[in-house]
Amino acid sequence: MSSTQVLATYEKIAGLTSQMVGAAQSGDWDSLDRMENQCASASVALMGGTAPLQGDARQRKIELLKQIMANDRAIRDVTDSWQTCLHG
Repeated sequence: MSSTQVLATYEKIAGLTSQMVGAAQSGDWDSLDRMENQCASASVALMGGTAPLQGDARQRKIELLKQIMANDRAIRDVTDSWQTCLHG
């Protein structure tokens, strides 16, 4: 996988996780589930092994990972509180 393909995959995952935040906040669980599956499919491609990124590409990857992690936290904030309501 080329560095361009790696960054495109991370961009796709970042975009999907951003949309997932909105779906979680609006309670659109079907869309959230669908996008979660799309993220999983995209991340499988990254597990096949990629060459280490250098310079600007590496920095962009780090920025995207931070964005993905922040989106994940926002999704978990919604879903954790939703699950607490169900079990609380």
